[in-house]
Amino acid sequence: MTSTDSEKSGPPAPAGDGAEAAATATVTGPAAPVPARRPGGPGALVARLHFYAGILVAPFLLVAAVTGLLYTFTPQLDSLVYGQELHVAREGDSARPVSEQVAAARAEHPKGTLTAVRPGSGDGTTQVDFALPELGEKTHTVYVDPYTGKVRGQLTTWYAETPLTTWLDGLHRDLNLGTAGRYYSEIAASWLWVLVLGGLVLWWRRRHGKRTARRLLLPDRAAKKGVRRTRGWHAATGLWLSVGLLGLSATGLTWSRYAGANFGEALDALHSHTPAVTTTLTAGATGSGTKGVDPAAMDDVLKAARNDGLGGPVEVAVPQDGAGAWTVTQTRDLWPVGRDSVAVDAATGRVTDRVDFADWPVMAKLTRWGINAHMGTLLGPVNQILLALLAVGLICVTVWGYRMWWQRRPTRSDRRAVLGAPPARGAWRTLPSWTVALGVVVAAGLGWALPLFGVPLAAFLVVDLAVGALRSRRTAGSTSTD
Repeated sequence: MTSTDSEKSGPPAPAGDGAEAAATATVTGPAAPVPARRPGGPGALVARLHFYAGILVAPFLLVAAVTGLLYTFTPQLDSLVYGQELHVAREGDSARPVSEQVAAARAEHPKGTLTAVRPGSGDGTTQVDFALPELGEKTHTVYVDPYTGKVRGQLTTWYAETPLTTWLDGLHRDLNLGTAGRYYSEIAASWLWVLVLGGLVLWWRRRHGKRTARRLLLPDRAAKKGVRRTRGWHAATGLWLSVGLLGLSATGLTWSRYAGANFGEALDALHSHTPAVTTTLTAGATGSGTKGVDPAAMDDVLKAARNDGLGGPVEVAVPQDGAGAWTVTQTRDLWPVGRDSVAVDAATGRVTDRVDFADWPVMAKLTRWGINAHMGTLLGPVNQILLALLAVGLICVTVWGYRMWWQRRPTRSDRRAVLGAPPARGAWRTLPSWTVALGVVVAAGLGWALPLFGVPLAAFLVVDLAVGALRSRRTAGSTSTD
């Protein structure tokens, strides 16, 4: 949204806004400085916070937008790069038994422990996962033509993602730098909602007394070239993007390192975590024994799940203890989401437990839908297009914000500056004491829940107070000398 609610020239801001104080820059020539109007009201405080948050956090948002844009089209990129492994020319309507396909995969890749199978359908191949100690969380996936039983290829995957998707996912999540890189994405997600809401407040205040749908939703194309026109595009575009950006911020935080952990604890406290089937067999059950890792049991397990109503694409997870139940889980991320799951005793072919997506807690459902929407899978190509528009829009809004910073720089020979000055400090002094106290409590609470919002905010306040105190001391010293 708007990087600052002030400009280099033009009519004064609404009463109490105080953002026009940003137009005052440090005097570098012999002329006397133009005194800044005393900031006042919450608008000036929001303007200063929005300005500094935009300047300091925008680079993180820009990287997140660019990498997110690349990740959005991974299904198409995967089909282009890994078409041999992922797709087949369908031959007839009958697929080979899954156990036969798994045996073909094992013959091609004799090493590793069989962990999961995703049976192919349509033009999709069957994917057979083998765990290897040297791969850690990743697996070795063998792709099999479900109609001929022939192996189509092999890839190292991460949660069923191809190497390309894994790399782009890592680029977006942590710049492929590991734990250290995750700070960037969490800072972006933690501050995006602050920038969006702050920008909405500033744009609403600036339209005081002349708020119409057109003036709020569309840029002022009649404005002269310069900061006014840039701000119009910056604010109007941000307004159109606001709901989507808030959604991206919220969903991005759910799997961030620190805020995500707090979110998970909150879900557990509310008994709203994602439920899972119980794989422990009862004492009366015969148990699967060594048959638990026998590929021949795959057909009976899958048949039991299908007979119990699990349709569509599924993943069959093999019990690693050789005694527990197998699990079969729907993997449909497209709306309507299919995430029903059953546990099957391979020795008897009996379903021992079941959890339906319809019975998930509301918060667990919202989290699932939000994650799918964030990844571009919830609504198919429409979802991808919307995400691409959000990414491109965020890039434009960010660039316009920096452009305003440049356009607002004083250019007079006696007041020249490299960049525009921030809104003047001290707005909080004009607020009622109870408002300040409430703001401190709210900020502390948000800082605890979102550490990478709280830590940068605290650092900014400390630096800002130190700079303000230093300047006040210099001003006092200069006055006493005179």
